[in-house]
Amino acid sequence: MTAEALARQQFLEEYRHIRHAEGRGSNRSEYYRALPFSGRTDPLFAMWSMRARTYRYFEKRILEPIEATEKRPLDILDLGAGNCWLSYRLSSRRHRPVAIDIFSDERDGLRAAHHYSSAFPTIECDFDQLPLPSRSFDMAIFNASVHYSADYIRTLSEIRRCLRPSGSVVILDSPLYRRHEYGVRMVKEKHAEFLRRYGFPSTALPSLEFLDMATLRTLEQSLRMTWTTYKPWYGWRWHLRPLTALLHRRRPPSRFWILTGRFHDR
Repeated sequence: MTAEALARQQFLEEYRHIRHAEGRGSNRSEYYRALPFSGRTDPLFAMWSMRARTYRYFEKRILEPIEATEKRPLDILDLGAGNCWLSYRLSSRRHRPVAIDIFSDERDGLRAAHHYSSAFPTIECDFDQLPLPSRSFDMAIFNASVHYSADYIRTLSEIRRCLRPSGSVVILDSPLYRRHEYGVRMVKEKHAEFLRRYGFPSTALPSLEFLDMATLRTLEQSLRMTWTTYKPWYGWRWHLRPLTALLHRRRPPSRFWILTGRFHDR
């Protein structure tokens, strides 16, 4: 086994350990079909509540206007699909999603797709090497996942290849910082917390782990694209996080804005 394959195996084993320890997944199909809406007994209720607000905002402000214009089912990449809840939601709206992930776990990965009443393709692969034809998708959605990329230019170049000329890329639920150094501090804190809690920092596979405003500008210039920013409302407590961090002399928190990108060289 190559060093790369060993690193991938280690990452997946550690990732599975973390996700299961967090209490993700269920034995009930009803649980998966309700996502991103979960009950208060869910150990990750707070996270899912935020994901639900993101999804509703995306659905109303981004997806529905495109549906009204196109008036046809859309071919959509669900990148970092996890347990495939988003693919299920999209298929319920009569679109044609393809769920992409490197994690095939039965509780929190692609094999959880058997819980859903509608069928859609699932592919276990990397973002940077999609076994899909060029110009075959209307939308590519990074579902809380773009920060797992090790090279944003390489990753988005592969997405650009797969999109039709009018297609768009959507980034949901990934941490975005005003300044790069704030993201670097977050990563150090995260790895230290994983080491304390699980006994490993979860760094077997390299990933960038966050976005920042300078990086977005670089991507616009390098890939000839334009970002549009949407700012969902997550409540007053979330809105006041920057002020709370300042008062307690902590690192400025991330934003979880929705980003849509369009390429101009198609």
